[in-house]
Amino acid sequence: MHPNPRFHWQDREAMAELVAQVGFGMVFADTPDGPRVAHVPAILQDGRLLFHLAKGNALTKYLDGRTALFVVNGPDAYVSPDWYGEPDRVPTWNYVAVELEGPVLKLSREELVAQADALSAAQEGRLDKKPWTRAKMRDGLFEKMLGAITGFALEPRAWRGTIKLGQGKPADAVRNAADAIEANGRPAIAHWMRSLEP
Repeated sequence: MHPNPRFHWQDREAMAELVAQVGFGMVFADTPDGPRVAHVPAILQDGRLLFHLAKGNALTKYLDGRTALFVVNGPDAYVSPDWYGEPDRVPTWNYVAVELEGPVLKLSREELVAQADALSAAQEGRLDKKPWTRAKMRDGLFEKMLGAITGFALEPRAWRGTIKLGQGKPADAVRNAADAIEANGRPAIAHWMRSLEP
């Protein structure tokens, strides 16, 4: 999380929405083999972050009962000082990110099935097609694949967000930078920057 309080994001509902929209992040935890990270699809349900890992993942055997950190990166972009009209400054990076920290517990088989179904339903619901469901799979294949993963639930005890979008800069400077950022292929972060305007 950015150390400047100006960029601290406190709106938990909006942070949860970003986690839901992105649906993918990184789980970090310390293990006897050193710190490890896993990239995982995830879903928030009933106040918990649900995800699964391959059984062979370096984190799988250590997560149950430990504290972990889950990070979602939203849109980001390099910002040239020229775009803010401040050529005597150094370049910076604008970005949106959310961190969830808390204890992790292993899911039961039934909870893992529900997590897998909820995750695919959430993602399939965003696509312009008839949703895929596991009912389309051959008999026994889903159960076999389920045996290769382990499900987890992280209970967020801390929510930390960073929303660094040029706060403190004049509105016209932020607009100019957003236009330049969008012209250089990063429309999502430009949209967030424009959302700061009164």
